[in-house]
Amino acid sequence: MKFAIRTILLVISLGSVSFSQQKPLITEDVDTAPEGSIRVSLGVEFLQNARFPLSGLTGDLSRIGMVQLSVGFSPNVEFQIEGTARDFLAINNRQPTSPIPLNVGANSTSDNGDFTLSTKIRLRNETRNIPALGFKFGVQLPNSDQARGLGTNQTNVFGNILLQKKFGRRKDRDPRLNIFGNLGLGIFSAPLERFSQNDLLLYGVAGIFRVNKRINIVSEINGRANTRSGAVPLGTESQSQFRIGTQIKTSGLRFDTAAIIGLNKTSPRSGIVFGVTYQSPRIFSPAK
Repeated sequence: MKFAIRTILLVISLGSVSFSQQKPLITEDVDTAPEGSIRVSLGVEFLQNARFPLSGLTGDLSRIGMVQLSVGFSPNVEFQIEGTARDFLAINNRQPTSPIPLNVGANSTSDNGDFTLSTKIRLRNETRNIPALGFKFGVQLPNSDQARGLGTNQTNVFGNILLQKKFGRRKDRDPRLNIFGNLGLGIFSAPLERFSQNDLLLYGVAGIFRVNKRINIVSEINGRANTRSGAVPLGTESQSQFRIGTQIKTSGLRFDTAAIIGLNKTSPRSGIVFGVTYQSPRIFSPAK
């Protein structure tokens, strides 16, 4: 009992400083989907006091149809497609003059979410003393319409180094504690500045604690940090959030939920996310 309490506190403390099963967390682990299989995650997210500096809008954001499709192409390579089918914003406040022309209603607006294509590679497995190492790189596509006030309609590129270490592992069980972290660079186009970009530091630290064979407790801090001196280009501001929640496995599915707390002035104040994940058996044989 004392060990369990200490480990839970460790997970929470790690969060305060995507088994490729990190949902509802944003921080990516090193594990990849099994070769020849497909993993599908669906979810919804509700955020209070979400801010959009490029459009000057602030309000309560509902993200409906959050999807992540992960395909295992080899024992150590996974391809991902992720994004949101529709975003809805109940507008609480707006700047008297928006930095960009808008086409939004008096009290609300909605738009398609941006989708991201990425590849995750596990470069080495963990050993007794050395964590597993991976790399994830990808591109965020400009699916949103900036006139709707919720997106920037820009193409952004990112790359992350992934680290992961598992503790209390047994052959017949998942590890008792799974700790993983990300550190990388995001190249974000500056929407209002021609031939300009902002290079953002990407980071995340997370932990998953196994309570029993069906229930996990999860926690993280994840965000991006502006690296520019002086004025920050609108649409590329620093953001950071803390998440803590649970994963519950039943009937061949994994259900997840987490509370969200924003950690800086450009992040949503608070929120909650719900999701479900299905991992298929091997359904195809990748080309050799």
